[in-house]
Amino acid sequence: MTSHLTRADLSVAAPIVEFAEASLAESGRDVDAFWAGASAIVHDLVPRNAALLAKRAELQERIDAFHKANPGVPDKDAYRALLNEIGYLVPVPSDVTVTTEDVDPEIATMAGPQLVVPLLNARFAINAANARWGSLYDALYGTDAIDQTGELAPGKEFNFTRAAAVVARGRQFLDEIAPLTEGSHTDATGYRVDADGLVVQTEGGDRRLATPAVFVGFTGEADAPTGILLVHNGLHAEIVIDRAGRIGTTDAAGVQDIILESAITTILDLEDSVAAVDGDDKALGYRNWRGFMDGTLTESVTKGGRTFTRALNPDRVYRTADGGEVILPGRAVLFIRNVGHLMRTPAVLDRNGDEVFEGIVDAIMTALGSLPELEGPNKGANSRTGSMYIVKPKMHGPEEVAFAADLFGRVEELLGLPARTMKVGIMDEERRTSANLAASIAAASDRVVFINTGFLDRTGDEIHTSLHAGPFLPKAQIKQQPFMKAYEDRNVAIGLASGLDGRAQIGKGMWAEPDLMHDMLEKKIAHPQSGASTAWVPSPTAGTLHALHYHQVNPFAVRATLPPVGEEALDALLVPPLAAEGDLTDEVVATEIDNNVQSILGYVVRWIDQGIGVSKVPDIHDVGLMEDRATLRISSQLLANWLTHGVITEEQIDDSLRRLAVVVDAQNAGDPNYEKLAFADGEKPGIAYTAARRLIVEGAAQPSGYTEPLLHGLRREKKAEIAAR
Repeated sequence: MTSHLTRADLSVAAPIVEFAEASLAESGRDVDAFWAGASAIVHDLVPRNAALLAKRAELQERIDAFHKANPGVPDKDAYRALLNEIGYLVPVPSDVTVTTEDVDPEIATMAGPQLVVPLLNARFAINAANARWGSLYDALYGTDAIDQTGELAPGKEFNFTRAAAVVARGRQFLDEIAPLTEGSHTDATGYRVDADGLVVQTEGGDRRLATPAVFVGFTGEADAPTGILLVHNGLHAEIVIDRAGRIGTTDAAGVQDIILESAITTILDLEDSVAAVDGDDKALGYRNWRGFMDGTLTESVTKGGRTFTRALNPDRVYRTADGGEVILPGRAVLFIRNVGHLMRTPAVLDRNGDEVFEGIVDAIMTALGSLPELEGPNKGANSRTGSMYIVKPKMHGPEEVAFAADLFGRVEELLGLPARTMKVGIMDEERRTSANLAASIAAASDRVVFINTGFLDRTGDEIHTSLHAGPFLPKAQIKQQPFMKAYEDRNVAIGLASGLDGRAQIGKGMWAEPDLMHDMLEKKIAHPQSGASTAWVPSPTAGTLHALHYHQVNPFAVRATLPPVGEEALDALLVPPLAAEGDLTDEVVATEIDNNVQSILGYVVRWIDQGIGVSKVPDIHDVGLMEDRATLRISSQLLANWLTHGVITEEQIDDSLRRLAVVVDAQNAGDPNYEKLAFADGEKPGIAYTAARRLIVEGAAQPSGYTEPLLHGLRREKKAEIAAR
């Protein structure tokens, strides 16, 4: 168990004390004053945080009672009357005007992909920060974005036929973003730069760009450049020229690659994609964050028998045609996702020995870790406007957003930072926030830099909020119900009406199938088409491919064409997606049980046993799906809903768990650190298996359907078991 040290009247895990006091020393701040101020924040705000959680529980009790008395899809007027009476719905502000200042262009005025990555994994996190730029050729060659059958199959050896298809797609892209006055980039035999800009050499003569301003700069020599920098819809692309390269040597123009500006922002996550349950885990996250903020974070990586050090990329420097210089960031602008308001942490205890709310600790410690970038030797390396960007998840309505804003204000005072340095990203993923989105934005109108939507957590909360209304549809069908379209449309419309355009991101959710890039290219274009300026992707490669969509569609232009969203959208938002008679046949139910049990077991076993917070988990058909606590929440809540209404029994759950444990064990057979889930009759199941079962059978009793209370306790139990071996 992590040892604690007394600081002021707090008991703080030793690794967090070490982190904090090293940071304070570096910044020249007084240690005693810091801990006294941190204690004041804790003791002032913990009671308010607790009261907000009590209100959540009270509202849920009233809604549960309504549904028990009025089963089925509720009468619209009666339901609205209840929600207004109990304060679940609050009056819509007459005028919401976002006034956030000092926002970097990647957030305020640019549109592009956004990565989310676990902060505890330094290698993944560095890769994500560096995913600001990505190879289009690698992304196309290495995925199913280009057909992988027949002569185009990748194979063990380099496939030049496949490479030719990649090059052809690259030239098509160049024609789309930088068309020539005549002909095509396919005809190019070389590129050079003169006083008038870019010259594209072809056998038919020199060609110019139809829009000369698309050319920004170059590297190398003007008459023999090694790179050509273009810009389109605010995103850059670099043509890499290397006539000695494997591709360049076969290319008439010597083009070796096309590098796309890809994940312009990245969220370093301390929440859904990590398993951080104690002071050791939290301190690791805080140290890694500081490593990003001071630019020193590195990670040793071994690949193919070669060991090298991975570090943050430098900025990219280009010359202009008139002799000037262009410097572009080499890394994404980084957000940090703190935890929400629910969980307490054993890492910090108050004067009574009670655990402090983790979100309060996160705000203090991550701001402390930001000091090298906000005012220290690495100033401006992340935010050139002097801001710190914090995504705040799982908030329920405007009161909780206001609490986050007040917390950030107190931390700014503690550290002597300018007011409103700490900006907030509001995740529109809880039903009460969705229903009161305008008021939620108003509650942080001078700090908000981000709103987004997310199917999984939003659906998990939908199920739990309306748990007693009746059995829900299977997961795949829930996504197609009217409430979801209303949710997505209202998010963009309310964000724009509140003045987010030009000041903040409006985002969309994750593509959860990292191996299915062909499908992503077909479907995820819907996100910029909706007017969203960013959307989540699961990998740097996916970020590079998703960047293509922002060249095809400019979401800022789309916004002016969007139809109005009226009051009827709120009515649709409040209709729970219940199953109708005949929807839940025995076959449908049996399939859904196994699909959900499979994903729960596959995710939880890694979370509990290995502390892995996000995984590519093979589903029942061996298709890899990105799983985190949001996917776990929806899966466990759906089965908990069906248990509540007698659609399924605990015996069916137990049967599925026993059968699928064997399957999950087989899928993980290649992992030397894996501990089997399956157990023989008479044996006691392991902690991970127990966690999976409890998440289902106790799901209806979990606060807002969250998985954290069970997972955190059982992960700590597992860590203790490992330590005792």
